[in-house]
Order: sequence, then structure tokens, then C-alpha cells
Amino acid sequence: MLIMKAKPNPAHIGLAELERMGLLSSVVTQNVDGLHQAAGNTNVIEFHGTHRTLSCLKCSTKIEGTSLTPEDLPPRCSRCSSLLKPDVVFFGEPIPWEAQTMSYKESRSCGAVLVIGTSAIVYPAATIPVTAKENGATVIEINKEPTPITDEVSDYLICGSAGEIIPAIVEEVKRAKQAKAGGTDLQS
Repeated sequence: MLIMKAKPNPAHIGLAELERMGLLSSVVTQNVDGLHQAAGNTNVIEFHGTHRTLSCLKCSTKIEGTSLTPEDLPPRCSRCSSLLKPDVVFFGEPIPWEAQTMSYKESRSCGAVLVIGTSAIVYPAATIPVTAKENGATVIEINKEPTPITDEVSDYLICGSAGEIIPAIVEEVKRAKQAKAGGTDLQS
């Protein structure tokens, strides 16, 4: 399974570093790959679930997906022999209630939100930056191109690759913290 071999990119690693610095309280992701956790983020809200686990459609037994081999397909429950389904949200399925609740709680209480690499058209996830903005947050969009929220919701749009922009932000934050600690004037 190719997805199981994926590694965090510089954007994932940068977000984990921002969390370690105390500047990021959570990551709400539509991705199902677990790369935020692999990079070191600890409060990851998986809006569309995860491919890392599978659940029995009959008895709800849960297993780790990493233990499967091609010979195990289709995956079956060891308890009742029913089919196992990846714990991802398939088209037409509802978003897990806990993920919705946690993400909207975060969006109502944050001071800033980074909207990274999304089309901003998949609902209900697309309402997260809107909710944050309505509650006074600064919305910073990092995307390769403008989205439907760019003009109406975002305070800032930084165009480019998240893998380049997030590490640059981390370095700028480090520079600012060092300058502040050393009493250096940041104006230049």
C-alpha cells in the first residue's frame, strides 16, 4: 500500500514545529494519511477520518490498517468474519460528529487560522474559516491560487506551495523570537 509509505513534507514538519512553539493549538485536516501526526502534531482533528484504521461493519472491531497485506484483501474481521471498512469518510457519508464538534469549537475560539492547500469548496469543512472570521480571527490563506474565500473571508493570501511557505513562516517566527529575546529592533 503506497499511501502507508508516505512521509511528512516540509509543510507538515513546519506545522508541527509551530505547535511545539505554542503557536498552533490544533490542525484540522481533510487528509486521511496521518502525516500530521507523523510530523509531530498532537492535536489533529481528522475531518474525513483516517486510512490508518479499519472497522468491522458488523461488530465495530477496529484494527490497524498497517498490518494488512495484499493477501488480506478484502479485509475481514477476526471476530465475526464480516468486512472491514477503512475509517475514512466515503462520498455521501457524514463527517464524524466528534471531528465536526472539535473543529467548530477551535474555529470559534482561535485568534488566527491558517487555511492551507484547499479549494475551500468542500462543505462542511469550507465553513471553518468563515466561522473563525465571524468570531474575530485573522484568516491567512496559503494556496497556489485564490479560492472562493479569498476575497470575502481571507485577510491574507500567500500564493505558493505550502511546502515552501510554511517553513519560511517558521524561520521568520524563529527570527522574530530571537530578535525579541535579544532586544533587536525588527524594523529593517
